[in-house]
Amino acid sequence: MSEVRTAPRVAYYGDDFTGSVDVLLQFARHGWSGRLFTADPDDELLAQAVADGVEVIGIAGISRSLDSAALTAEVAPRLAQLVRTGARLIQYKACSTADSAPDVGSIGRVIEIGREVIGTSVVPMLFAQPDFGRYTVFGQHFASEGGTVHRLDRQPTMSNHPSTPMHEADLARHFSAQTDLPIGAIARTDFDDLATRIDASPASAVVLDGLDDDDLRAVGGAVTSLPGPRLMIGSGGLSWAIGSTDSRPAAGIPRVGTATGPILAVSGSRSATTRRQAQAAADAGWLVLPFDDDAVQLPRVLEALSADRSVVLTADDAVLPDGVEPLVAIAALAAGTVRAAAEAGVTRRIVVAGGDTSGRVTRLLGVDSVSIAANPTDNVVLLTAHSALPAIDGLELLLKGGQVGADTLLTSLPR
Repeated sequence: MSEVRTAPRVAYYGDDFTGSVDVLLQFARHGWSGRLFTADPDDELLAQAVADGVEVIGIAGISRSLDSAALTAEVAPRLAQLVRTGARLIQYKACSTADSAPDVGSIGRVIEIGREVIGTSVVPMLFAQPDFGRYTVFGQHFASEGGTVHRLDRQPTMSNHPSTPMHEADLARHFSAQTDLPIGAIARTDFDDLATRIDASPASAVVLDGLDDDDLRAVGGAVTSLPGPRLMIGSGGLSWAIGSTDSRPAAGIPRVGTATGPILAVSGSRSATTRRQAQAAADAGWLVLPFDDDAVQLPRVLEALSADRSVVLTADDAVLPDGVEPLVAIAALAAGTVRAAAEAGVTRRIVVAGGDTSGRVTRLLGVDSVSIAANPTDNVVLLTAHSALPAIDGLELLLKGGQVGADTLLTSLPR
């Protein structure tokens, strides 16, 4: 029988969908149960999840792609809702590459909102995620790409990111450009009595180092001992750190999902990684096309899937309707294609590439929540969709960030 809880151990909001899924995975690796809501759940629905014994509850959002006003409207009520769950630890899940800018996905603004909604306690921030090639040392952030670890402002993808290019590797300086609040840092050489150091900081938020799992365990022990409710900001590395304080044998996450047949991949990402994955799929005989709102496109996709041929639709060279923001247009075309394919019964296996795209597509599809179905490799997760819509309920989803996965990710998924 599930343990009856009055509050979750951790409640979190994710700034994009793929990052929100990663939180579930990191806690699951420590044996913690979790559930991720993809639409706006009411308090009763969250309370029922807690009563069912769920230890970690999350709400997947889209704040990473929003301007300050829209971000405030999105995040403030969600954080207030998470406080009402009674959780002592409230994580704002942010990307491990600290994607943010003063006018897009501002983490500085999130700190301000947290002070207004949760309280004025110092906010610990951890963006390191060693198993994903993300490290912070003396406040400087590093990210791997192509087998090489780069300083964040020199990493090929992030230094040239289309919406939040990173020109500063010192995370405290990076976030200070997004708020007037003081942002500090605590280096791993000063991790003795870390909880006291965090709360004694004169800053409103502090960036914490993380080079290896021992650093993460030190952070986890410190932040879980702080009085709450407490806002914490960070990557899946922060989730892993918190989970490490009570790591229990997991029941085991399957490596292979149960759905079979062709795959429909829809991509709003223009990252080099996703582009290479699409090229590998094309080389393997998949139908790879740019998005196009032409009436001929959808029948071609459905015909290929009906013939057991997998399909990729990409943002590169997409033909989009005039006067519509590209992200919005691509999400609408992607969701429409997935819905049509599901209703036609030609596939139950969906891949969505791009964190911002994933959040928008799942909402447009009417997915209410997701649970982990399998963990094929590394931080790649297959999910089961839960929805009141029969065609959508039970879809197997792989939602991946633009930079996630090997070049052969798509073609390596079992058929």
